[in-house]
Amino acid sequence: MDALTLSCLFIFFLFLSLPVGIAIGAAIIIFMQIYPVSGYSFIHQNMYSAMNSFPLMAVPFFMLTGSIMDGGGLSKRLVAFANTIVGNMTSGLAIVTITACMFFGAISGSAPATLAGIGIIMVPAMLRANYGREFSVGLVTTAGGLGVIIPPSIPLVIYGVGTMTSIGDLFLAGIGPGILVGALLMLTAFIIGRRRNYVGSGERVRLEAVLRSGWEAKWAVFMPVIILGGIYGGIFTPTEAAVVGTVYSLFVGFFIYRELTIPTLFKILSDNASLFGASFLILGFATSLSYLVSITMLPARISDALALVSSNQHVIMLIMLIFLLIIGMLLDATSANLIFSPLLLSVVQPLGVDAVHFGIVVTVALAVGFVTPPMATNLFLASSLFSMPMQQIARGAAPFLAAMIAALILIAYFPAISLFIVHLAR
Repeated sequence: MDALTLSCLFIFFLFLSLPVGIAIGAAIIIFMQIYPVSGYSFIHQNMYSAMNSFPLMAVPFFMLTGSIMDGGGLSKRLVAFANTIVGNMTSGLAIVTITACMFFGAISGSAPATLAGIGIIMVPAMLRANYGREFSVGLVTTAGGLGVIIPPSIPLVIYGVGTMTSIGDLFLAGIGPGILVGALLMLTAFIIGRRRNYVGSGERVRLEAVLRSGWEAKWAVFMPVIILGGIYGGIFTPTEAAVVGTVYSLFVGFFIYRELTIPTLFKILSDNASLFGASFLILGFATSLSYLVSITMLPARISDALALVSSNQHVIMLIMLIFLLIIGMLLDATSANLIFSPLLLSVVQPLGVDAVHFGIVVTVALAVGFVTPPMATNLFLASSLFSMPMQQIARGAAPFLAAMIAALILIAYFPAISLFIVHLAR
C-alpha cells in the first residue's frame, strides 16, 4: 500500500502540470507525512550525494558542447559533407538528413539539439526539392532521436551514474544500435522516396567533392574522434572528455570557423544554465525517491508480480519494452531514466540481462518518447521551428517511428548488436 501511495502521489502532481522535479519532491514530502519511515534528513543527504558526482559533471558539459558547436557553424559543414556522399540516391536529401543527424549526435548527445541543428538546414532544402512537408519535418523530428543513441549520449551518462554501470562500455555499446536505427530510418526513407519519386541530385559521387567537403568539415568530424578516442584510449575519463569537448568547440567556433560570437556564447550559456538547474533538481529528488522505493521494497514486489506472469526472460523484456514506451510518452527522457532505470535493472538483472545491454534498450525506448505525445519534446520543438501543427508532424513521423520501434525490438532481443563491440574491446 505504501508503494502504491507513493506512485499515486507522483502521478497526481504530474497531472497538476507541476515541473517533474517539484512533483517528485512534493510526493516525497507528503508520503513522509503519511508513512514516516525515515527522518527528513535523507532528502538533503541524497540530493547532495547525487549531485556530488564526478561522472555526472559530464552531462552539462556535453550539453554545452553541442550548443556551442551548433552556434559555431558545425551543422552546415556536416550536412555538406554528407550530401557529397549520399545525396545522389533516391530520397537523397532525406538520407543526407539522417547521416548528418548521426554525425551531429556523435557530438551533441542530445535529441532536441540534433533536431534543431540539422533540421533548420535540411527541411528548407527538402522542401525546395519538392519533398512533402509532412515527410520532411516528420523525418528530421524522428532522426533527431539519434542524438541520444549515438555516443557520446547524455541519457547513457545518466543511466551509467544511476545504475553504477561503466559509461565507457555504454558508449561502446551504443555504436551498433545507433547504426542500426540510422540504417532502418534510411531504408524507410528510400522506400517512401521510391513511391513518391523523391529523386536524388543525380550526380555521381566524386572523390574530389567528398575530399573537399570532408576537409572543410574536418574540425567537426574530428570532434567525436577526440572524445571517443580519448575515452577508449584511456587518455581521459568521460567527464574529462566532455570538458575537452567544450574547450575544443570554443576554439573551433571562435578561431577556426569564426562564426561564434560573444553575444551568441552568452545566450548559449544562459539557455543551458536553466536546463542544468532543472536537470540537477530532478536528479536530487529522484535519488531521494529511489531511497524511498528501496525502503518500500518495490523492486522485490515487482519481481514477485512479474514472476507470477512469467519467468521467461523474453516475456519479461517485452513487458519492459511496453512499460518504457509508455513512460517515454509521459515523462521526459532524463526524468524517466533517473527514476526508473535503477528500479527496472534490479528486476531484469537476476534474469541474466546485461546491465550495459539494458542501458541501450532503455535509451532507445526513451528516444521513441521524443516523438510520441503527450511529452514528445521533439514534436513540440519541430512544431515551433517549422510553424506546423503537431498532428501533421506526427503523421509524417509515423513510418519512421515504426522503423525505430522495429530497431528497438531487434536490439532488445539480440544483445550482440549492443555488446559485440564491448566484448571486442575487452
